[in-house]
Amino acid sequence: MLQRTIGDTRVSAIGLGAMNLSMGERAPAEPAAIAVIHAALEAGVTLVDTADAYAPGPDVGHNERLVAKALATFGGDTSGVLVATKGGHTRSADGSWGLDGSAEYLRRACEASLKALGTEAIGLYQHHRPDPGIPYEETLGALRDLRDAGKIRMVGISNADPDRIRMAQRILGPGGLAAVQNEYSPRFRTSQGELDLCGEQGIAFLPWAPLGGLRDAGELGSRHAAFARIAEQRGASPQQVCLAWQLAQGDHVIPIPGSSRAATVLASLQAVDLVLSAEELRTLDEDDRP
Repeated sequence: MLQRTIGDTRVSAIGLGAMNLSMGERAPAEPAAIAVIHAALEAGVTLVDTADAYAPGPDVGHNERLVAKALATFGGDTSGVLVATKGGHTRSADGSWGLDGSAEYLRRACEASLKALGTEAIGLYQHHRPDPGIPYEETLGALRDLRDAGKIRMVGISNADPDRIRMAQRILGPGGLAAVQNEYSPRFRTSQGELDLCGEQGIAFLPWAPLGGLRDAGELGSRHAAFARIAEQRGASPQQVCLAWQLAQGDHVIPIPGSSRAATVLASLQAVDLVLSAEELRTLDEDDRP
């Protein structure tokens, strides 16, 4: 399996976004969800992305507990698996989403994630989304303190613009920002600047919803003609072409497609063997409209 680097850790070039295993109408029952994670691990995936807020309704920590159970019951070696989780989103009793980027909340959220994951230190802890009610400096200071206390090994931020990325670098210190996780796909290229900045600064960039999101992933080919055309020419799926295109954006790019079926996970991983030509990449770069 092709590998890439987050901080000081080597991981598979395509990770598993575990959100779909806990959320949405198509989320599988627990045994099937664990089987999906096991299939990914068996195929060589060593990056699993989760979050405390990925849960059906207010059951915070559901996805983290699911990932932990899958790792504990996997028959192979999991010592090289990096689990990345997030804090900063809240879920109310009715399941609605909120934000809390305060230092106090993040300390509590991190402790809860440590318990849910059954670990003494989280491999990669990412702030989920900026809270307009809390100075971003406070949020970043909390992440720095959690790292310095040994609660987390590496720090990441999500849904961050270039100014916040640079602020994180200043507050966390040299090499302190390991990853940025922003939305990025053929239909959402607004994060191109952040992707490029991360490449310049040696920061891993993890595109979330790399295929367009749960509702649009299956329609990627119909929405983006160039991806469908090149897929047909190369004997691949538009989704595989999409992931190969993202991998070609730089050695720091690590897509984390979500899936609720083992077959989809395995199909996504085949994208690492699909090397696109310079002409194909130019065509895909220009196909920024449905």
